Amino acid sequence: MKVVIQRVLEASVTVDANVLSEIKSGLVVLVGIVAEDTKEDIDWLVKKIVNLRIFNDENGVMNTSLKDINGEAIVVSQFTLQASTKKGNRPSYLKAAKPVIAIPLYNQFVNQFEIELGKKVGTGEFGADMKVALVNDGPVTIIIDTKQKE
Repeated sequence: MKVVIQRVLEASVTVDANVLSEIKSGLVVLVGIVAEDTKEDIDWLVKKIVNLRIFNDENGVMNTSLKDINGEAIVVSQFTLQASTKKGNRPSYLKAAKPVIAIPLYNQFVNQFEIELGKKVGTGEFGADMKVALVNDGPVTIIIDTKQKE
């Protein structure tokens, strides 16, 4: 499982001109799933993201977490994070999990995120053509891949 985490001042997800989610200060988390991903990957990753100290404290130092600031989050599925660009100029998405595997894992990820954060998180719509708008704060953008934990 691979994620791109962006610290934001505000963000929204829109599908067919309908705003599905919008937040103020918090995180946008783009999630790419492979077939080998497990509940253990989800648990480890969600705990890591919610407790990641990437928000400024009273001294302007990145020393507080999403949980600490009582921030909001939007979690969006994004199979293109699993793109392979090794050959040619057209990315291959063969590593990305098929919907029959990815949808349940994505839903588990969102559920676990809500449990760890202690509040509802926004989402997109799996497989839809989404418009994700955000104001990156910092900018702070972090990539985590559960296959590279060690």
